[in-house]
Amino acid sequence: MISASKWIAGALVVALTSFAHAEDISADSRKEDDSFLLLRDAVRQDDASKAEFYAARLPNYSIPSYVDYYRLKSHLKDASYAEIRDFMRRYEGEAIVDRLRNDWLLDLGRKRDWATFDEQLPLYVINDDTQVKCYALISRALKGQKVADEARALLTSPSVYGEPCALLIATLYQSGQFNIDDLYAQLRLAGEFNATGQARRIVALLDGNEKKAVQAVDLPALTLAKGVGAGRTEHEIFIVAVGRMAKTSVKLAVLALNKAAPKLSRQEAQEGWAAIALQSSYSLAPETGDYWNKSTGAPLSIDQMQWKTRFALRNGDWKQVKNNIRAMPQALRNDPAWVYWLGRALMAEAGATSQPTGEALQLFRSIADQSNYYGQLALEETGKLITIPLPGLPIGQSEIAPIAANPNFQRALKFFSMRLRFEGTREWNWGLRGMSEREHLAAAEFARQNNILDRMVNTSERTRIQVDYTQRFPSPHNDIMHPTTQTLGLDKAWVYGLIRQESRFIMDAQSHVGASGLMQVMPSTGRWVAKKIGLTDFVQDMLSDVRTNILLGANYLNMVLGNMDGSQVLATAAYNAGPGRLRSWRSTLTKPMDSAVFIESIPFVETRTYVKNVMSNTTYYAALFEGRPQSLKARLGNVAPKGYTEQEQQEASFGSRP
Repeated sequence: MISASKWIAGALVVALTSFAHAEDISADSRKEDDSFLLLRDAVRQDDASKAEFYAARLPNYSIPSYVDYYRLKSHLKDASYAEIRDFMRRYEGEAIVDRLRNDWLLDLGRKRDWATFDEQLPLYVINDDTQVKCYALISRALKGQKVADEARALLTSPSVYGEPCALLIATLYQSGQFNIDDLYAQLRLAGEFNATGQARRIVALLDGNEKKAVQAVDLPALTLAKGVGAGRTEHEIFIVAVGRMAKTSVKLAVLALNKAAPKLSRQEAQEGWAAIALQSSYSLAPETGDYWNKSTGAPLSIDQMQWKTRFALRNGDWKQVKNNIRAMPQALRNDPAWVYWLGRALMAEAGATSQPTGEALQLFRSIADQSNYYGQLALEETGKLITIPLPGLPIGQSEIAPIAANPNFQRALKFFSMRLRFEGTREWNWGLRGMSEREHLAAAEFARQNNILDRMVNTSERTRIQVDYTQRFPSPHNDIMHPTTQTLGLDKAWVYGLIRQESRFIMDAQSHVGASGLMQVMPSTGRWVAKKIGLTDFVQDMLSDVRTNILLGANYLNMVLGNMDGSQVLATAAYNAGPGRLRSWRSTLTKPMDSAVFIESIPFVETRTYVKNVMSNTTYYAALFEGRPQSLKARLGNVAPKGYTEQEQQEASFGSRP
């Protein structure tokens, strides 16, 4: 019989041996992960030999399909079709095959192998690559199909065109599907997006001076100093320069356009004013409305259409708002933003002060079931408040088990553990394909269990009938958040609404400018706030600590709120864009303004989207926390110039809203 002491000693030896073995496995796994990351970087750097070196060190990696993908991608241009098809056959059904098919379609387009391209395109599941879409339209156009309307709808952002979309424009022009007006519209768009290469290519198609096109985008002052040349192409190049000049000096652009006006046609002058008006819109200058009026009759880009409408909103010109929206292309007109504002314009036209009727009511009802910012506003216009739907039956562990066993989600967890969020998100979303709403909720719960809250939120938001708002609007770290917000007197719903937009609850989130953690606090801001509140031992690494991040972020938000006279709308925008910019935007106000109009006309698209989402989130959080219906409209209220009292705001805004 073995003595107790010997049994314990033996057990200890076995345990220590097992622990040491586990440590060895863990160390080996980390080495393999490091090699995988180096393989990925080598392919991104287009270093095929280095990629092969690291791939050879991963013969038994836990995700072999990605090793093989990067090995193949490193020499895809020279790979045989048999090698590519073999990879697709071996890993059929996996997300990485669709990624490779995306790469291969681009290569097939470059090689003009339209037969193989047409064979592979229907198998491309995600199909979200603009350049692949351009090649697809080229292939169809070469077969004689009419694709001009689809091309016009696609070609709205020259910054993502590349060679494929430039080739599409050339193909359609040379085949007669695009006319000269299409080319001039693309030239003006190239100027709008600072796309020098695209401007040069368009002018080459027009047999114009390519050097002048480049100069108009890069050195507009020089082009304007030389004056207007002869012929329409020279005139259109000049208009591009006017728009580029307006980006730095609206005043100089206006002087140049006025001087050139006698040599321009009426429409060319209108195009010039539209170019100036767009840039002036970003400064919210009061004379911008006059520039838009002078542009009447010009063909407008998508951005120009929207900003012309936003300025009509700011000016309270509801008739112009209505006419502008009705003139938008159908796809843009169907955007919830313009559905909502058209309804508001129709209410104003009818003199409605309460419930909408007729077309306005139909418009609001058409989007009121959407859980976004405009859906919430539209719902309130129909006389209802924002509530939290009752959850269905709780998700059981038996429903989560198949999710946990799914290879897509297993790969996703592996990538998330390596901080490869792009790859992890791709695998996660691929695993969701074809799932029922109940399975989506189970996947969201699996994400919660693994503390991947951004995937929980995103996955749960995909359901329409079965909904769980505790998944969509989580409130982690409440043990830290509640006393912090209570001490500061901050609205906890607002802070959670902001965090949901800032980081989606990813604790190690890092922005491209260096902001860190849940509340995306900049290092310089963290140091400044720490000094203000007496946190003397602050170092930058502390921003990754949940408690410190919330403490500093909440204190900073509270300071910003005080500087913005208690307006959550203004403070939210200032948190994103910086207090200085908000002071500048606010200084353009001459009287109180409906906050929804102010938000709609925020010049930065990122900040505009951010404020909408934060205020929408906040309303849902308030409904969850308080257990009663909420009003987004009441939360938004009005914004006012600095120095207005609450009574003055109420008096100035009385009767101003339809």
